[in-house]
Amino acid sequence: MSIFTDRQQSIAEKIESDVVLSKWRDWRWQMRHSIRDISTFEHLLGVEFEREEREALKETLDKFPLSVTPYYLSLINADDYRNDPVYKQSFPSPSELIIAEHDMADPLAEDTDSPVPGLTHRYPDRVLFHVSNVCSMYCRHCTRKRKVGDMDRIPVREEVKQGLAYIQAHPEVRDVLLSGGDPFMLTDEYLDWILTELRAIPHVEVIRIGTRMPVVLPYRVTDELVAMLKKHHPVWVNTHFNHPVEITASSREALRKLADAGIPLGNQSVLLAGVNDCPRIMKTLVHKLVMNRVRPYYLYQCDLSEGLSHFRTPVGKGIEIVESLIGHTSGFAVPTYVIDAPGGGGKIPVMPNYLISWSTNKVVLRNYEGVITTYKEPDSYEPVFCDRDCERCDLQLKVDSAEDEYRSVGIAELLADQDEVISLVPDSNERISRRNGGDGEADA
Repeated sequence: MSIFTDRQQSIAEKIESDVVLSKWRDWRWQMRHSIRDISTFEHLLGVEFEREEREALKETLDKFPLSVTPYYLSLINADDYRNDPVYKQSFPSPSELIIAEHDMADPLAEDTDSPVPGLTHRYPDRVLFHVSNVCSMYCRHCTRKRKVGDMDRIPVREEVKQGLAYIQAHPEVRDVLLSGGDPFMLTDEYLDWILTELRAIPHVEVIRIGTRMPVVLPYRVTDELVAMLKKHHPVWVNTHFNHPVEITASSREALRKLADAGIPLGNQSVLLAGVNDCPRIMKTLVHKLVMNRVRPYYLYQCDLSEGLSHFRTPVGKGIEIVESLIGHTSGFAVPTYVIDAPGGGGKIPVMPNYLISWSTNKVVLRNYEGVITTYKEPDSYEPVFCDRDCERCDLQLKVDSAEDEYRSVGIAELLADQDEVISLVPDSNERISRRNGGDGEADA
């Protein structure tokens, strides 16, 4: 993009009368001029709030601060800003002060599942590594609203080293997701150091980075940043587009740089009432994403974080959207709809049901059109008894770790032939508590 859009030109000139395009496209300039108060927002966008509304907005900002880049502000349609999807994601609403009965400060129990500061270890083979609590923009729907505005919490190297030491000491960790905040808020040098340290750990196979920069500040994706990332392959980047209007010429350029560098790109959207809770909007979004070499990865049900009740839709709305995608567009353009379980249970897929019934030799299925069909099961399948003794297996596994016994967890443990566990019982089960004299431990 070689020129300003009219809206960008107007906003830029209100910030600095002599601003030039190179300044506008400098991500540091954008950060220096982030909008953090209502008056500046009104001035730059050319809108004015009534006194009573302004007071309610100020009260909201006392708890949940405002920060939006001039670039992202320029995407708002000032003529219809109250219905604008960018406005709703970036500007506060007094509804954020409504704390519903089931709202939680830390709904995903990230702090509870943190063995060392900055690290969440929830799944067997991967960890979430919080390397920054700073964002270029405060998304109003953020699941980590409890941390929003904590500007001084870019962890120093000694803190990061605690996380690195934990990963080094746990060889089961093969996948590390850098998150925050936004990892791209770190300097190239600091992020390079973190990636170098992770790459030095032999059992770390994949590094992922979660960032919203291509959406809210695409100018951060510089040639220098991309060149640094290329040194540490395999590196994956997941971004966070929620609406087609966010895919601009500038964001497409940022995605192009990353994709051309061989970085696989995924997208995680959040289903938001009044923003993207529409099958046509979501289909347009996923189509634009795949055109820019970004695979739709997850569609999240909005979390139970404090102050987000006005953003939440019924789960049925998400099912409706996925139903409108499956069979109606390319399979790789359909995200997995998930609920991130409150209490730290992890992501639970919630998808339309296509398996209608089954018997010992046949399953009954339906397709996206409603056509009901059957699939014939094999008559003479000889099951393979698996005792997880990979060295003695007749199947040609041929992997480096074949000498290691596979360890089952959860439902996989119940399915495993070699495991004596026959049930998973909650600690609070009263029957088991009585059986064990009140200690609540299961004899599974």
